[in-house]
Amino acid sequence: MTQPLYQKIKTDLKNQIISGQRLSGSKLPTEKELSDSYHVSRITAKRALTDLEQDGFITRVQGSGSFVKEFIPKNAPRRILLVLPLEESTELSIAPLSEGVMTILQAEKIDVLLTNFDFLTHRNTRDITSEFDGLIYYARNEEAHLDLLVALALQNFPVIILDKKIHDLPFPAVTADNEVGGYLATKHLQQLGHKKIAYYFGAKNHPQSTRQRYFGYLRALSEEKQTFHSHLEDTYLSGESLSDYLRQNNVTALVCENDLFALRAIQQLRQQNWQIPAELSVTGFDDTPAARFFDPALTTILQDFKKIGNTAAKLLLSWLQDGKQPKDRKISVKLIQRNSTTALIGGNYES
Repeated sequence: MTQPLYQKIKTDLKNQIISGQRLSGSKLPTEKELSDSYHVSRITAKRALTDLEQDGFITRVQGSGSFVKEFIPKNAPRRILLVLPLEESTELSIAPLSEGVMTILQAEKIDVLLTNFDFLTHRNTRDITSEFDGLIYYARNEEAHLDLLVALALQNFPVIILDKKIHDLPFPAVTADNEVGGYLATKHLQQLGHKKIAYYFGAKNHPQSTRQRYFGYLRALSEEKQTFHSHLEDTYLSGESLSDYLRQNNVTALVCENDLFALRAIQQLRQQNWQIPAELSVTGFDDTPAARFFDPALTTILQDFKKIGNTAAKLLLSWLQDGKQPKDRKISVKLIQRNSTTALIGGNYES
């Protein structure tokens, strides 16, 4: 069957728009120009333009003509849900993390809804899959919202996990190289001459990231054949008993699971007349703003939160565009040396 003439005009123009031959905002030929070019009536040319307008490819301005609208393929992602622990923004560098995600997705004209965990509490799987094309989710722990995440996995909904790997789920994770971070912090203290180095657990529960940092601490100790170490089950490294533990074991350096607990430990020990870093060198993890402006400024491990966000957004975008689920990514970390650590002079202090 011969293709209707208006359909041929429509198809030609549509293909030119999709291929980029006609750019967004460019003006199309007028009805008269099309009728002359295709040797058809103006009514036929008008029908082709009307169909293109109804299909969302062009916009028609009375008295000015027809113009190409920005073409977005039907399968292109339009809206992404970004869930971060916004209520914990004083502890984490949430701003660089969200900026890293937004920079990538908004450059692709993709709308991003940034929200906290409460948003998921009031929505089911159908709500998420109907409103969004993908999810970037910061895992506070490995159990939160597990039922919802399992349901999304069963529907093959694209989800990128931040900070932790949830091993029971198939979703790729973007994390800092926590094990290397713990290793670098401990190695730094060893190079300053410290031989009794403790690991400070700020809470009784040890999330995956904390355990990995602890493993790095143990690896560094093992390389130097230093036998003293803190144990995962040590619960006395908190509260007022911290000072007693340090003195009883002649500890001269402390690797803390994050900046928050490092600063709390320093404040607590100062109340008990400890001199930091003269008596005790302290390291953190994260490089939060508080770490930079504290006195003494905290030696810490830098997580590149912006790069973590960038990477997560790029992985999700590629997943949505080509349908191939990406693999886990670890983002490198580095030591930031400041004033909370110093070389050990004269061996261990006297208890």
